[in-house]
Parts: sequence; C-alpha cells; structure tokens
Amino acid sequence: MERFAEEADVVIIGAGPAGLSAAIRLKQLAIEHDREVRVCLVEKAAQLGAHTLSGACLEPRALTELFPDWKERGAPLHTPVTEDKFGILTKSYRIPVPVLPGLPMVNHGNYIVRLGHIVRWLGEQAEAMGVEVYPGYAAAEVLFHEDGSVKGIATNDVGIQKDGAPKAIFERGLELHAKITIFAEGCHGHLAKQLYNRFNLREKCQVQSYGIGLKELWLIDEKKWKPGRVEHTVGWPLDRHTYGGSFLYHLNEGEPLVALGFVIGLDYQNPYLNPFREFQRWKHHPSVEPTLEGGKRIAYGARALNEGGFQSIPKLTFPGGLLIGCSPGFMNVPKIKGTHTAMKSGMLASEAIFNQLTNENVQGKTTGLNVPEYEENLKKSWVWKEIYSVRNIRPSCHGVLGVYGGMIYTGIFYWILRGMEPWTLKHPGADFAQLKPAKDCTPIEYPKPDGKISFDLLSSVALSGTNHEHDQPPHLTLKDDSIPVNKNLAIFDGPEQRFCPAGVYEFVPLETGEGSRLQINAQNCVHCKTCDIKDPSQNINWVVPEGGGGPAYNGM
Repeated sequence: MERFAEEADVVIIGAGPAGLSAAIRLKQLAIEHDREVRVCLVEKAAQLGAHTLSGACLEPRALTELFPDWKERGAPLHTPVTEDKFGILTKSYRIPVPVLPGLPMVNHGNYIVRLGHIVRWLGEQAEAMGVEVYPGYAAAEVLFHEDGSVKGIATNDVGIQKDGAPKAIFERGLELHAKITIFAEGCHGHLAKQLYNRFNLREKCQVQSYGIGLKELWLIDEKKWKPGRVEHTVGWPLDRHTYGGSFLYHLNEGEPLVALGFVIGLDYQNPYLNPFREFQRWKHHPSVEPTLEGGKRIAYGARALNEGGFQSIPKLTFPGGLLIGCSPGFMNVPKIKGTHTAMKSGMLASEAIFNQLTNENVQGKTTGLNVPEYEENLKKSWVWKEIYSVRNIRPSCHGVLGVYGGMIYTGIFYWILRGMEPWTLKHPGADFAQLKPAKDCTPIEYPKPDGKISFDLLSSVALSGTNHEHDQPPHLTLKDDSIPVNKNLAIFDGPEQRFCPAGVYEFVPLETGEGSRLQINAQNCVHCKTCDIKDPSQNINWVVPEGGGGPAYNGM
C-alpha cells in the first residue's frame, strides 16, 4: 500500500515557538516580495501548545522583531515582571541574594507567560498567513534523495496493533517532500538524533548536556498573590554538586495563578536521586509552603531542556535540511530562557531559505537545498553573542564549590568581563556517563507526600491529561531487553524508575517469584525525553507514538 505524497517548498517539523516563527517569517517574506511559497508544518500534539511546557519568563525581543504590533494583535503577554527575587535555600532558611543590574537573572522588561498559549496564538497568526498546519501528525521518518540529501519526512502509519498487525482502521502515513526541511522538534528530537549521526553534525562540538524541568500550576489564596513577581532559588534540597534550582512566578490572568517548578541538571551522579520527589520536597520549604497553603494544584508536567549552551551547538545545516530552536539548543542557561533565541533562529533560517528559493542563479550540488548562510547569519546575530557571553557559567559549576562556584564565577567574570574572558570551559561529558554505581552512593530518604502541598506521582500524571492509544506498537523501545535487569538494576539500582517524571518505568517481580523485570507503562509518557538522555546504558530509544498521543497541557 503506497504512501500518499505531497510536495511543498518548505516542510517544518514541530509547531513550537521556533517552528512557528520560521513559518511566519517565510510567509511574511513571500507576501513582501509577492511570491508563492508553500509552507507545511506538522506537529505531533493533537492541538498546538498541548506538548509545550516552559517556566516561562519571556524576553520579548524576537517576538517584537517578528510582530512589532504584537500587542495590537492580542498576543497573550498579560504579566509584565514587576519584581525579581533570588535566594539560596538551606533546609530551614532562605538567604536573599540581590539581583544586580547586568546579571543574567534580571527580568526587567520581560513577561511571565503561559508558553502553550503563546504557541496557540502564533499558530493562529501562521494559519491566517496561509501556513498549512497539521496538528496530530507525528513525523516518524526522514526521507532522502538518491544523492543523500534530505527529501522530506513521512508521518507514521496509524491503526496498527501492538504486535504490528493492521487494524480495520489502518492508514498509511503521509509523505511530505520539500526543497528544504526545517527540524524544530524541541529538545532531544528523535529525528534530529538520527541526523546528527548521518551527517556527523556533532563532529566539532561538545556533547549536549541537559536538565529536567518539572512544573505545576496552582490557584492560591488571593491575599498571597503578587502579580508580576518572579522568584528563583538554588540550594536545598540539592547538594552543591547537583546543578538545579527553582522558580515561582505570579501570573496576572484574572485569577490568583502561580507557576512553580524545579529544574535539575541531568548530569547528577547519585542514581538514588528522584527529580520528581526533590520537587515535591522543595515545596515544603518554609519560604515556599506558606504561598501554597490553602491553594489548589491544577496542572502538572515535565520536559527535558538543553543546558550545553555555546559549546554544544552542532553544525546546523546539511543538504536538504537545517536545525532550529531547542533541537540544536540555544538556551541561555543562567538566564533560564531559550524561547527568544529559539524564535530568532527560526526567523534567521527562513530569511536564508527565502533568499535561496527566490534566487534563480543558485545552483545546488544536491537535490535538497543546502543553506549554509543560515549558520553564517546566526553567528553574526545577537543570539550567538548572547550564548557566547554566558558559555562558561554552567560548566563553572563543576568545580569543588559546585553551584556556588558557578555563582562566584558569574559575579566576577560575567558581571565584570561580560563573557570576554579568553578561555572556554568544557563540560565533563555525556549526562548518562556521570551516574555512579549504587554501591558508591547513599540512598536518599524522601518524605511521604501529604496530599495538600506534595503529591504522589500517578495523581500528578493524571493532571497532565496524558493519553495514548493503548493498542499500538511501543514508542519506548529497548535495544536489548536484558540490559535493564542485568546492568541498570544490578549496577545502578534501576535509575529509570526514579528519573522518569511520569512513572513509566518500574521493576516488578517475575511471575516465578525470583528476580525482576522492567515494566514499561508507555501510556503514562509525557514526552519529556529524559529516559533517552539519562539511561546509563543508552538502551532506551524514544520514538514518536501515533500522532495526537501524549500530554494535553493547557498553557504550560
């Protein structure tokens, strides 16, 4: 049964801030120059924004460049930052740290937003300009021309049973062919992972480093609500050698809503660490709990994020395609912001693509267009300058003083030299390789959730709206079924049962009563990608499930 194929000028994978900004910018240029450019955008979530999760405190620079009239267009930026607070937590106290002008954490002029709502709004703008947006279609495969250049993508077949047999509703996936394909899958995209290997895109950069971000939305007592307040902390409950920290943002959206969350670097060493339970424990700190008392938790979710920064940016272009946004990773880690840089990367990519599409003198060596100008222009832009200036802050946290060494480094070298120091620090290596054997580590005792401030994992996942068709081939695949028990459980005490923020992995006793096996509850998966990143054996391979499956976030 043949797949149906569609031809477009440009195909974009992923309707996040980067992908949508790229689509909009292409259409803006086409309208300005009175040219026809067909742009198709596929998104695995059932609705735009349903898989988007971020803090989020938005720097509006790129948005203003894309739409100088965003206010008049009704962009959902309702909460300008009015107050910046930063502190170091000990178990019982909060030590305030002044947020001085010029430090990365300054948020003057920024907005506290619900990023999923921004994405939905960007989608409306894109569609109004003629972008063809296909939500609920998961790009499952990269297609190639005979000369090796990218031809486009294919969405996955739907209506297949777990065992691979077709159901009565079986349908072949759709092929989308393009002159150039933009990959904007977000952090640790599964197609980008294949492209890194095929085109050797990481040959001249360091390995990517990641964090996991967990987030909740709460309705709180109106008397405790301070719209526009931004709070960040480092320290407890993490030790100084575990990178991470918290955020608590007071939104102004007509009700006393706060967004709070916890980020932990996935280069942590202790296999007993449980990011979800660290987050729950943090909420009981004397400086946090009073804000939440009497409130109601209304949403939960989690997502991996890039923390490698400048040192980990891969080659961005290859014949027939290019990478934008959080897929290659343009997050400014000390700022805890990546939306503005992701959007700008998409805009720059579209400007370079449009020039090639409309320049009749360009003779490509391959069937798929190669657009090296995108990478050249990015390196001349404010994105590159910004990412370069903070390049040493995250790796400076690997010294004897840990996170506090990073804070000292920021105060001395960033605040004074603005990133102009003549050296570039290195990351220690891949996150999965940092995990120590369980025998060398101390188990961590976590308090039981009280059901008021802290909660168990499964009731949390229920708030994410996550759902997958039960009878479909697994999207969490193991390269070797024996490794989880023989290596991960034997050496690292099964860290997948702790690092997953959705309860997907659990070791259960064998029916014979002797030994254990790994059970994968794939229907719980929130598409955070942590398992694919942190598995010490690199045995888990995350691939897309049927389109439309996964979390159903509303403004996360």
